[in-house]
Amino acid sequence: MIPQTTLDQLDEQLDITFAQYGERTLAMDIYRPKQADGPLPAIICIHGGGWGKGSKIHHRKVAQALAAEGFVTASIDYRLSGEAIFPAHIHDCKAAVRYLRANSKQYGIDADHIGAIGHSAGGHLAALLATSAGVKELEGDGGNNSVSSAIQAVVPMGGQTDFLSQRNREKSASASIWQDFLGGSQDEVRETYRLASPLAHLDKNDPPVWLITGEKDDPSTRAESLRQKMDEFGILNGLTIINDAPHPFTVKQVWFDQMMDAAVPFFERTLRNQTAIVNDRQE
Repeated sequence: MIPQTTLDQLDEQLDITFAQYGERTLAMDIYRPKQADGPLPAIICIHGGGWGKGSKIHHRKVAQALAAEGFVTASIDYRLSGEAIFPAHIHDCKAAVRYLRANSKQYGIDADHIGAIGHSAGGHLAALLATSAGVKELEGDGGNNSVSSAIQAVVPMGGQTDFLSQRNREKSASASIWQDFLGGSQDEVRETYRLASPLAHLDKNDPPVWLITGEKDDPSTRAESLRQKMDEFGILNGLTIINDAPHPFTVKQVWFDQMMDAAVPFFERTLRNQTAIVNDRQE
């Protein structure tokens, strides 16, 4: 999916520990274009898997493809639902942001411009990163606690943004996945469902968001309520729908390429060229 000639242009640092909880450590893989000079914007890459499976290698191609476009990227691990329930997952994502920001000089990162991208469960966590900066319950203690976990742009792909929706209350094939993730049903742990919802934390200070989803994915992944509220706040946001694509669209080259065609220009505008930001939408 990523040509070898492209991979040859990247430096990689694998299995870098970014958070520690007792003897439990979490690692990230960092990619950087070899020929780039000076500090570059960074992008955290968050894998999917229903919050209960997967690892950093499953978002490696996304990280490598974005690094080839001139970003420092970090594909991260986080604790899964079989090990810990929410908010452990977002604690780990925030720890990853803080680690990169605290060590920005070491990795050649522009600490003021860090974004995130994720798919499915990773899309949800990326969106939550964007809207919950400073929410005490979600910050965690994974290290570098004096450093900000705020990000400056996000691309959530195929993710949930409102766990208080009717869909998340009803019994369905997916219900057990988010109940394992959140520790119960919506009726049982409603406050946890609110805390896990990017929509619940959105305010006028949050960064630009560009959603990407497959045409055949559940309509909830289009985040109508989130985008409407962002419009009210005057925050740059948009939506790219990949024609004919199902939920797992990153597995097919033509859909992967369309995802990159949407994500790269958005990150260029929001992380590298701030003066070019305008509030527009694409559907």
